[in-house]
Amino acid sequence: MSAKVRRLTRFGTVLAVAVVAAAASRPEAQISKNPILERVDRAVVGGGFEMPGYWVWCSSVAKGDDGLYHMFASRWPKRIPFHPGWMVASEVVHATSKNAEGPYQFRDVALPARGAQYWDGRSTHNPRIVRHKDKWILFYMGSTHPFDEIADGKTLTLDSPYATVGRSNKRVGVAVASSPFGPWKRMDAPALDTKPGTFYSFLTSNPAPLINEDGSAILVFKARAYRDRYPYQGDMTLGVAKAPRYDGPYTVVSPEPIFGLGRGGEMEDPFLWKDAAGYHLLAKDQRGTITGEFHGGLLAHSKDALHWEIDKAPKAYSRTVTWTDGKVEQMGQLERAFPLFENGVITHLFFAAMDGSGGFQNGTRSWSLVVRMKK
Repeated sequence: MSAKVRRLTRFGTVLAVAVVAAAASRPEAQISKNPILERVDRAVVGGGFEMPGYWVWCSSVAKGDDGLYHMFASRWPKRIPFHPGWMVASEVVHATSKNAEGPYQFRDVALPARGAQYWDGRSTHNPRIVRHKDKWILFYMGSTHPFDEIADGKTLTLDSPYATVGRSNKRVGVAVASSPFGPWKRMDAPALDTKPGTFYSFLTSNPAPLINEDGSAILVFKARAYRDRYPYQGDMTLGVAKAPRYDGPYTVVSPEPIFGLGRGGEMEDPFLWKDAAGYHLLAKDQRGTITGEFHGGLLAHSKDALHWEIDKAPKAYSRTVTWTDGKVEQMGQLERAFPLFENGVITHLFFAAMDGSGGFQNGTRSWSLVVRMKK
């Protein structure tokens, strides 16, 4: 090789190294990691909560002064279809475990059916448990319908009056107790109702509460707007409401949704928390357009709970899990993420899980699944 060629080769090498180094120094070129995803560990075989003869969904956990972990979840009989059975026959139940991972054992029905005349008289669902001082506060979705009890699944379809009325009556409620074993004081009216002409005119559900030290509260919630043709509901949106007391009533403080189609993306199953850096939101990517995975988890941040930005590395969890026995499995459904905080750190993620190829109609089993987080 001639001296000239050697000089050109050395120059090319130096130039290439310089270009790579310059690119790496640019913020947009740096590979950022999602702070939740990088800590996700393994799903616990035999952990969580399951009940023979029932569909189980929506787990939420808090540790009691008795040293037990108290889970609140939804269940409804498997003699009726999973979807839309939850809209018309779900009830919130209470289970306990000596450790966070379980398995949890059924203890009692926390929020049973109480009659069609009540706004939450036929279905309670979407529980989120919060401890505040000496109180246990249970946020949930309630619904009612005026029809007979469902004897079997033959009359329950998505286009049946049961489903249409049950869905349109979904509202956010709050129940309060001094013990996780109850008794629970339920309200005669929803904590967050619908309002005509708004993005939450058809329903409110999926409550994600945050209770401040003074007892006031912020609530991120799922909403749909009414439309005058079947199925009478618009696309999913998320809104924000506030209340001077955790038991409401709540006033919506965002005239427009904080998230939705054309507003950052359609998402569901929010979980809200706050730390020194601000507010954070974990949610399900409904269409997969934000994270790149259909129904993958996403992370967003805010300084005021009203104006949000998606994390630079948005994907916070995947529907594909690795079990403690080494098996890797893509869940048919993996929803309703609930982070368990202990001493300010997320130690576990709880999910509502379903087997099958995807879609509620293809599952044969649903349960509460728990995932360890790396230290």
